[in-house]
Amino acid sequence: MKFIGTTEAKVDSKGRVFLPAMFRRILTPASPSEGGAAGGEVSLIMRKDLFEDCLVLYTEQTWEQRMNELTARLSVWSRHDQALKRRFSADAEWLTLDSNGRLLLPKRYLKMAAIEGEVTFIGMDDTIEVWASSKLKEHQESEDFAAEIEKVMNEKQ
Repeated sequence: MKFIGTTEAKVDSKGRVFLPAMFRRILTPASPSEGGAAGGEVSLIMRKDLFEDCLVLYTEQTWEQRMNELTARLSVWSRHDQALKRRFSADAEWLTLDSNGRLLLPKRYLKMAAIEGEVTFIGMDDTIEVWASSKLKEHQESEDFAAEIEKVMNEKQ
């Protein structure tokens, strides 16, 4: 699954937000015979991003891949490694789209990402980021995107 694009949405007073249709279409299988869940139910995993003040939505498959990558680099015999894995996993939560295509964002996540009202969804390849729209604007204004792309693309491999 590849997610691209940016869409804005409003979070209601209960913390519900419509997942943009362009992302729902990618996530929603047509029927159980085509590999979908019964009733077309879509589950996602959410956690706060490690580096930015935004939330990240993972499909079950992507979450499993990330956990496998992390687990492969950590030792079950290391207290430090197990603490890292515990923290990464404990900060995650299962979410399910309701029949209207809405997600209920838990209050602790709204607080972590400073989300109040307006959010911006960004497709980031195999994940979807959820930003407080005001935070995203501040973040984007603080970087010289063209210069950064030029630097990355001109580095010798």
